[in-house]
Amino acid sequence: MMIPEEFSRTALLIGEPALERLMNSRVVIFGLGGVGGQCAEALLRAGVCNMLLIDGDSVSRSNINRQLISTQAAIGRRKVDVCRERLLDIIPFASIDTLDIFYTAETAHKVDISAFDCVVDAIDTVSSKLMLAELAYKAGVPMISCMGAGNKLDPSRFEVTDINRTTFCPLARVMRKELKKRGVPSLRVVYSQEPAIEPKGEAEARYSGRPTPGSASFCAPAAGLLCAAEVVKMLTEGAAAAE
Repeated sequence: MMIPEEFSRTALLIGEPALERLMNSRVVIFGLGGVGGQCAEALLRAGVCNMLLIDGDSVSRSNINRQLISTQAAIGRRKVDVCRERLLDIIPFASIDTLDIFYTAETAHKVDISAFDCVVDAIDTVSSKLMLAELAYKAGVPMISCMGAGNKLDPSRFEVTDINRTTFCPLARVMRKELKKRGVPSLRVVYSQEPAIEPKGEAEARYSGRPTPGSASFCAPAAGLLCAAEVVKMLTEGAAAAE
């Protein structure tokens, strides 16, 4: 196939067969916050042209400190709409579908996980993360799940590993225990080895029933970029041998 000039520099790194695989793959991204929004754009710029974006929230002023899609003009608009417009402004020939929902047990039937080549979990609710991991495992679809990126200040402490090898992360500890109960033996995750920082004060808003975490402009996006890199790796494994 003819390699679009937009992806020519990527092709120099991974080769044309791998790039073609990226362009023909379909990825679903759950959550378009600081992690998911950054991941979506990085994947698009890498050559992933077919995506489903899922988020049931709108852009708020407090998102601006870390979320790529958040601008003053976007405040109050639906995140899926803002993200889709931004991605199509970058790569107009991409196929970007959206689903404006919070992913829960009540809405899970709206997404056929088996229809995708890779799953990105950038959502916050533990029950939804567990459900998604279990469904992806049963469907045999590779998945990368991001653990907590809030209350962190050191982006260099984020890494990719199996959830069974994580340390310091309370969310990963809970996920690890609950996934074993569900018969899910492993899960690729992005997590931080940095101990959580105690917030200095309390925000007015509440976050998923818990105190609102502090956030930095460089931590959630760093985690999102690691998620994107892992997706590219998973999608292109074996493609080099095809050259």
